[in-house]
Formats: sequence, structure tokens, C-alpha cells
Amino acid sequence: MRVCAGGDVTLGTNLDTLWAPLAARRMRALFGKSAAPDSLVAPLRMLFADADLVLLNVEGAIGSGRFTSKCGKHSKHCYAFRMDPAAAPALRSVGDSAAMVVGNVANNHARDAGDDGVDSTIAHLTRARVLATGDDTLATAVLMPGGETLGVLGFYTSTETPDVRDLAAVRRHVARAVATYGTVIVTAHIGAEGVDAQRTRDSVELFLETKIDRGNPVAFARAAFDAGATLVFAHGPHVLRAVEWHDDRLAFYSLGNLLTYGPFNLVDPMNRGVVACADIVGQRVVGADLRPTVQIAPGVIQPDPSRRALTLIDSLSALDFPATGARIDVWGEILRRATPWP
Repeated sequence: MRVCAGGDVTLGTNLDTLWAPLAARRMRALFGKSAAPDSLVAPLRMLFADADLVLLNVEGAIGSGRFTSKCGKHSKHCYAFRMDPAAAPALRSVGDSAAMVVGNVANNHARDAGDDGVDSTIAHLTRARVLATGDDTLATAVLMPGGETLGVLGFYTSTETPDVRDLAAVRRHVARAVATYGTVIVTAHIGAEGVDAQRTRDSVELFLETKIDRGNPVAFARAAFDAGATLVFAHGPHVLRAVEWHDDRLAFYSLGNLLTYGPFNLVDPMNRGVVACADIVGQRVVGADLRPTVQIAPGVIQPDPSRRALTLIDSLSALDFPATGARIDVWGEILRRATPWP
């Protein structure tokens, strides 16, 4: 079974009435592209074409009409995103040839339009045949065409979602899912953010001047693997991070920004992401690779001809995990660190 995951995806926002029309005109004038969600995701389809299961982080609410914003009138460092309902079928189309697409709603933007906005997001995803995970502590069951059922479980640093900071609960939730489904994939919005957050350390990471606890990514991954998880896909730092082997399982500590159309800062390296694919048999990873991407402007994505993401992840993996970090070859294949270059 091939599982392919991407990081943060935002397909515009209808909460900022000034930004939306200006951005749409700029998209058309500079890039000859429509700002419609289906048009934005079109370049992604080839990157997920061989996936049996697609996993994406839905970075924002989905809906329309009245809303309760999470941002106060005088808030600083507060951004709110709500995508048009057309975003849901666009997300499903990313995995047109896949059996299923799963969207993670355990993140800091899922409640940008209030608690009702979460319900609206899940309703739109469900109508578009996208499974949602991360809204509660139960793993989302994914039935594959061959009859196998696996579990996908989303986490974030919040008591409103499965909480990455409560490691005892992480072990309990993952172990319950493993007992039910056998194969369990974990996705987590975790870690500090920005250009200074590329390193992965075994310590609690803090967010902004308010010093919000954004979890310990290494301890979280260890807890998930101890409980039987097969894959850990992390996102949230908005930059790429290391990949680490745990025996025959893999932790991706940040997939970076995949497709972020909104008022975002995408200075290098925050414009780089990867689609991470892993072939799994039972609870083992038997092969994996990375497909590097770059956004030349917010929402304008293409395969990265420089393949810089591969060099970044290879270097970061060696720095942060000298013994267990993955090696990434020039084609994007994920190898053991002891594997000689061909």
C-alpha cells in the first residue's frame, strides 16, 4: 500500500474581503491562473498519481456565510483562514486515482471560523468523499479496495484535539487504534515555526513571544512508535525538517508548506515542501521517497527543478539524527544512513 502525504494546504480565504479579490486579480495577471481551488491544486495531481492513500493537512476552515472569528479586534500575530466550499472537492481531486483522501483538521487554523466552522469543514469534506481526522481521539478508519482497513489519527497542541503534549494519552490513543486496525498512520501539527525552526531537537518547542508550548516532536514520535504506529507525518513549522528511521518505520518531522494560497510569508525556505510517499506492508515501511516542490508565489506550486528539498532534508537528518537519520539520494529515495551511495 502506498501512502503519500503533503504538509499544509490552504486554498484561499473568504474571511479577508480585501485580500481575496486583489489576490485573484494578481494570480490572473502574473501567472495566467484562476484562483479557484480546483485550478490551484492541478499541479499536485501528478505528484500523488501513484498513491493508494493521500493524506493532507487542511490548514483552515471550509465554509461560507456568517462566522465567529478567533481573532479579536486588536489581535497581533492572528491569522484566520476559511476556504470556499469548492476547496473540499478540490482536495479530493488531488488524489483522483487514490482510493481515499484523508484531511487532518487537528491544527491551529481549523477553528478560524469558530467551533461551528469545524463542523462545517468536516461536513464539506464528507460530502466531497474526503475523510477527516483529528477532530476527536478515535482514529479514522480507512477502508482500502483490497479489503484492508487502517487507522489515521491526527494530533495538535490543543486540548480541543488529541494533544501532542500529553504523551501518556498519545500512547493510549495510538495503542487503541493499533489494537483495532493493526496499521496506524499518525499526523501531527507540532513544533515551532519559521526560518529558525528547521532543526529537530528532543525538547519542548515554543511559539511566538507568548511562548506557547508546541510540543516535543521527538518525544511525540517516540511515544507514537512505542504504541505501534507505522508512520508519523508532522507539519506546522512551515519549513522542512529531518526524516528519521525507527527500526522499519519512519518519522517525517515536517513536510513544510505544500500549497498555501493566502496572505503568507513564503521567503525561502518556507516556499519549499515535499510530497512524502511510503510503501507499507502490515506495520513495516518497505520503501519510501520524496517529491520536492516549490511555491514561486503563494498558491503557485510546481515540482522543484533544483530539488533543493532533498539536499535540505538529507543534511538536516544527518545533523539531528546522526545514527538514525535517513539518507536522501538524488532521486528522492529514502535510504538508511549506513547505505552506501550507488
